[in-house]
Amino acid sequence: MSQRLVTRSQKTKKVVPPVAFSRLLDAALCPPDENLVLPFTSNDSTPQRGWVKVMLRPLVCPEVVGFTSEKRMEVRLLAPGSMVANVDFVESVFGNAGDPSLPENDAALDVEHWNGTTGCIILAPHLRLLKKKDLGLPHWDKATDRQKRDSMAWKDESELYNNGGAFKISLRTKEGVFVTMIADNYFGYCKKEVKTQLSFSSNLFGTEEEHAGGALAFASMSWGGEFYPDQRVLRPNHHYDGRAPLKSYTYAEAIKFLGDEVEVQKEGYAVDKKFPDIVYIPEDSVASMETGQITWKGGSMFLVPNHVYIHPSGYQMSLKKSLDKAGWHITGTVAEPMCCHKPSTVSGGGKSEISKLLSDMITFGTVRIDNVKKDLAYVDMILKRDYSDRFSEPRGSELPLLDPKRTLGSLVKLLTPSDEYTADYNEWLDTIPPMIKSLVFLVKHHYKPSWGKDWKSHINVQMIDGHEGDICLVDGKHVVVQYLRMGKTRDNRERKFKLRHDFVPAQKIQTEDDISASVVVPRERLEHLSSEVSNPSVKIVKNCELRLFQRPDDACIRGYDTKTEEDLASLGNFISNFEPMTGQEAQELTKRAVDFDKYTEPMQKLLRQAAEGPKEKFVVSSAHFRLVNGKPTANPRYLQVRTDFGEPRASRVAHVAACLRRCMPVTKPTHFPVNGVLPGRRNNPPDSFPD
Repeated sequence: MSQRLVTRSQKTKKVVPPVAFSRLLDAALCPPDENLVLPFTSNDSTPQRGWVKVMLRPLVCPEVVGFTSEKRMEVRLLAPGSMVANVDFVESVFGNAGDPSLPENDAALDVEHWNGTTGCIILAPHLRLLKKKDLGLPHWDKATDRQKRDSMAWKDESELYNNGGAFKISLRTKEGVFVTMIADNYFGYCKKEVKTQLSFSSNLFGTEEEHAGGALAFASMSWGGEFYPDQRVLRPNHHYDGRAPLKSYTYAEAIKFLGDEVEVQKEGYAVDKKFPDIVYIPEDSVASMETGQITWKGGSMFLVPNHVYIHPSGYQMSLKKSLDKAGWHITGTVAEPMCCHKPSTVSGGGKSEISKLLSDMITFGTVRIDNVKKDLAYVDMILKRDYSDRFSEPRGSELPLLDPKRTLGSLVKLLTPSDEYTADYNEWLDTIPPMIKSLVFLVKHHYKPSWGKDWKSHINVQMIDGHEGDICLVDGKHVVVQYLRMGKTRDNRERKFKLRHDFVPAQKIQTEDDISASVVVPRERLEHLSSEVSNPSVKIVKNCELRLFQRPDDACIRGYDTKTEEDLASLGNFISNFEPMTGQEAQELTKRAVDFDKYTEPMQKLLRQAAEGPKEKFVVSSAHFRLVNGKPTANPRYLQVRTDFGEPRASRVAHVAACLRRCMPVTKPTHFPVNGVLPGRRNNPPDSFPD
């Protein structure tokens, strides 16, 4: 019999004699008295000593209605009292399955949901002090070649096991029993061992544990100041392609699918009972920022900011502040998402980035016009040109460029060189200055049918000192252009790329971050899948974690990682490797006005409160990582509440929108199988965390 040992320092697997494992287990269960002291009693005259334990039931197989029920394993985590924070950490990530001695919490009695595997994890940092000889390991002269290679022998009686370094040792059986001892106190290794046991359990059960990130991404766009249900709303893929027929969606059918979960109003719309700011509107609804109303045949209502208005097709519309906070626009979001799944087996592979806010990487600028008359005349020529010659063989009639049935996306494609086009046409495209193309797209985005052919009168520039300037105006209002920041050049200049005028970051619901359970299901076993799903089998994934152990590397830049600043400014955080700051230090920080103003409002508010409170109390600034050997750590961490838990309205909208799109009752479950697998990558070298 042999077991495997994985050392933290060498990252190699070693065969451990059973006698050594047995003695390590005995020692792990008999820690020194000082390790058993509960921290909050350590200063008492009679400190309390004991063990802390928690029962976990990690997810092994997600529930798929009509195919399988949810399956879980069981894991018992034991720690000496001084390591209660480690138990609290793991409990925060995986939840607490209750007292296992009670029948209702006994996994063996839960035949429907227990997958038959059991794990045990014992935290025992004192094992690093044990000597090889005391563990029953042989003398070097009597050891086998394998034992010598694995350092499972000693030359000097004082030699420490694993050279006194941190390690973990695991015993696993084919029956599905796992026992692991961890000779370390780092939070992350507790979570990783649960993941390891979960992975082994999944392999035995026939499902898969995946080290992956993922999100449901709902494509969004800006409608400008008006919304109307055209082909972008009604066609199957939400875009005009000239082939897919329009599908009819009616308010009456939507109310039938929504059933008792809405309150129908006499004015002709309905309100969600769970979230009153979710409103269901008739199929012919038109929204206008100018009037501030949504109108339809026989009724109207106010267009309220940040409410979600859902069309019978499932398409969602809202009035929101633009990202630059300088104005408003109507945004639209599709009903069917892309379920992005990014498997990655290394830290730094981009698992968490898939669900982060793209808006944090967007900056803003103005549109410039060098010569109004000349440039708009050039734009007019492009708009009036006949484009039937771009293909070697004619493909039928062309829609005018400003026709409402032609989307901005189709116009971008029209003016972008392609192998599908003739050489002469591509050559003509290359002669168009980028600024002129940008103006064409601007006119298309802002164009309203009511303008007719007189679109030029709506485009102008500012007057500066009695002369025409170069800042573009549409109907007298400034036009803001968005740029996406993507790294820096070698001389430290930011690389920026202009975004489309109708660009809005996708609405996202995080589905995975690090540990996921997945199962492959035959398509015919699932009801009401999206019409876009055509594979004979589909993958269903679910997050195994309740909270996510995030590493916010960019938080050191004040105001850059808005989500981290918002999270760290809230209550009930679990924070590791951030520098504790006293009230006095917080007060000094607030006095540095220029730097302090870079923080977002939540972090500013937290630091102000700390500065005004007791000077001996501590606070954490998102931009101040713990110092290790005089340098900020490369491993700042905190536990983030899953966004699908923190934003239940988004999950509700995703469910009802998909139900309406698929013409199914909202009482039925919606399945979002993986339909986008993204490759993992790592540009930076592996990190080492001595702290």
